[in-house]
Amino acid sequence: MNRFRWHLVLATCLISGCSSLSYYSQAVSGHVEVMLASRPIAEVIEDPACTPELRLKLEEVRAIRDFASRELGLPDNNSYRSYADLRRPYVTWNVFAAPEFSLHMQTWCMPFVGCVGYRGFYNKDDADALAKELKSQGFDTYVGGVPAYSTLGYFSDPVLNTFLKSNSIDMARLIFHELAHQVLYVEGDTVFNESFATAVENEGLRKWLAARNDPGLWEKVTGHYEQKSAFVDFVSGYRAKLKAIYSSGLPVAQKREAKESVLSEMKENYLAAQEAAGQPPVYKYWLDKDLNNAKLASLALYTQWLPAFETILEEEGRDLPKFYARVSELAQMPTAERNVALRRMRGLQTAKTLEVAASSPGH
Repeated sequence: MNRFRWHLVLATCLISGCSSLSYYSQAVSGHVEVMLASRPIAEVIEDPACTPELRLKLEEVRAIRDFASRELGLPDNNSYRSYADLRRPYVTWNVFAAPEFSLHMQTWCMPFVGCVGYRGFYNKDDADALAKELKSQGFDTYVGGVPAYSTLGYFSDPVLNTFLKSNSIDMARLIFHELAHQVLYVEGDTVFNESFATAVENEGLRKWLAARNDPGLWEKVTGHYEQKSAFVDFVSGYRAKLKAIYSSGLPVAQKREAKESVLSEMKENYLAAQEAAGQPPVYKYWLDKDLNNAKLASLALYTQWLPAFETILEEEGRDLPKFYARVSELAQMPTAERNVALRRMRGLQTAKTLEVAASSPGH
């Protein structure tokens, strides 16, 4: 948002007697801190104090950023053309919450962006404090560190030290994802927005790796995607089990016991399956801590509509500008109508995946 809009946010809060004035204040001051810390990448690279490692990373970022606009049809602006070292591991921390017996995420509504399924803080202590408060009210909570965020083109978002620690693949993925939010953002539909940006991220990475002509690297990334997709499908099965428990007429104590049993079973079965397959349990870290409704709901934010968007990509010959135009048409629909269309396209992709699996050797 530009400075006028931030002032308008605060004015709206004051006029309405909003109790969240402190939240908006930290959002404004936190973002101002980020912007003040930023310097043009060219200036940082030419600085004698710049380390060889940082210089190499920033050169990679410049190449990735140019590719994003030149080959992916992503905005050609000043976002990710400056650099800021925040001297902390994450730029913000998001708080996710869901009722004890529901996978429907708690939402918070804000001017200009609508209702979103998380609450972001520039200070982890503030995020932990809200999570503690919500937990005392009976919510499941999860706090996740965020390496980058998008201001939807209102500001020139800088490259941050919080994601330069990643390898070039993850840097490319993140830049493509955040720029996608500048292409399309539907107010109040977090799942749509994040699934769309993840689809752009995946396709952008595919095209970027193809341009690098490195088959070994492509195989590695493909393997990662397959692992991630399999894990998401695995978790989805347990989400279905939990939904059945939550919608049942069981007494609260029995629901609570059944819930804990399913969560324990999910972790145990994942570890057993990986061991049986002779594969490392790469997602053990995700299952080890804060495994609850809020964490399960946060995963769905980024993956729920991915199969639907994959269907559109295929129908448009993987032409990203055409893909953006199709998704923009969906964005104009009323939410209920849009979700019906997305469910239909998700079903087409699922059916195709099953057909391919059934026709592959060994089936």
